[in-house]
Amino acid sequence: MRWALNRLALAITSMVALAFLVPLAVVTRQLAHDRAIGDARQQAAAMVAALAVDEDPHLLTRAVMSTTAGSEGRLAVHLPDVAPVGVVHATATDVALAAGYRRPVTADTSGGLAYLLPTVISDGQTAVIEVHVPREDMERGVWRSWLALAGLAVILVGGSTLVADRLGSRIVRSTRRLAGAARQLGTGDLTARVAPDGPAELHDAAQAFNGLAQDMRRLIDAEREMAADLSHRLRTPLTALRLDVEAMPPGPVGERMRQACDLLDEELEAIITGARSSVGERDTECTDLVEVLADRLAFWAVLAEDQQRPWTVVGGDRQVPLPVPRGDLILAVDALLGNVFAHTPEGSAFQVTVSPDALVVDDAGPGIADPAAAVRRGASGAGSTGLGLDIVQRIAIAAGGRLHIGTGSLGGARVALVLAAGTASDLPSVSDERRWHADRS
Repeated sequence: MRWALNRLALAITSMVALAFLVPLAVVTRQLAHDRAIGDARQQAAAMVAALAVDEDPHLLTRAVMSTTAGSEGRLAVHLPDVAPVGVVHATATDVALAAGYRRPVTADTSGGLAYLLPTVISDGQTAVIEVHVPREDMERGVWRSWLALAGLAVILVGGSTLVADRLGSRIVRSTRRLAGAARQLGTGDLTARVAPDGPAELHDAAQAFNGLAQDMRRLIDAEREMAADLSHRLRTPLTALRLDVEAMPPGPVGERMRQACDLLDEELEAIITGARSSVGERDTECTDLVEVLADRLAFWAVLAEDQQRPWTVVGGDRQVPLPVPRGDLILAVDALLGNVFAHTPEGSAFQVTVSPDALVVDDAGPGIADPAAAVRRGASGAGSTGLGLDIVQRIAIAAGGRLHIGTGSLGGARVALVLAAGTASDLPSVSDERRWHADRS
């Protein structure tokens, strides 16, 4: 936009400058020509006075030499039936033509032009006074004037373009800030705002953008509050379930049921707390992946023991902080682990690897034939909606990473949440694993 405004100013100013300066250049050249002709006219008028006093060729020779043009060899007097006095530049035909017209004429010569002034002498005959005007005299000062006009044109065009650039830069800055805020909002940052600036139209657009961002944030907070209310409703059936569990006789089954109820209660509390957090609070939240993974493995370990699934955890010797709310990270971990339990036969082993580069879940199941379809809602097949892996992909993008689906070291599917620092080549292999938890077969 800024370059377009500069080109527009350049084009308009150039046309205006040409419209004025071209005629001025022509007038300047004409003025120099008229000045040279006027000087020649004065030289010829001086010789008319000399002819009126005496027509003697000897006296005329001295009169010719006393003038500036005569001393420079540019003046001559053509008398009837007498050789010309002075230096002749015009042809005899031009002289005869001037004498016949009995009015001043100009004639082209090899080095310029000749000003021919006829005058009547005493016997009624016509004498012609010739003054040669060199081409240099007709062009004296023209080039200097043209250079001055060209410099003035450059100053005018450059100055107008600079002013247009300064005026356009304000519009461009405002537009760029608005576009940057829009891109920031598009990435999910609902705190993006833009300071209204620039022309009235851009000022209104900036205010409308700020209002839109505020409305989006308010709507999302309302949706999260609704989700928290829905989660809160689950407490009623959970309470009834807990009462039934408490009524069970002591034993391993009853103990596992009580632990499951406790974990489910904690999970609901975490969901409610996370859902009711405002967008601003969630955007500034940072969660340790290793801590969340340990908590969720404690939940899924109960089901793995019931289904006799061997499982192993690799890594986790140091924290892996992610700029993701805890509730979202819990959803991602549960989706990765729940995908194993939902799509592999009971007794199939799985392995979890956590590092600063990725969170990888490998299983010994049949694998995923179409990874692209697995992250499309309603398209993953096998009775799945595809929502789980879609959630993982969304959270991976929010953390600055991506979702990777392939074949793992156990021969089945490998689903990995690759973090910002990792690539597909960074995913662990069996040979370089360091066991964090013993085999729970």
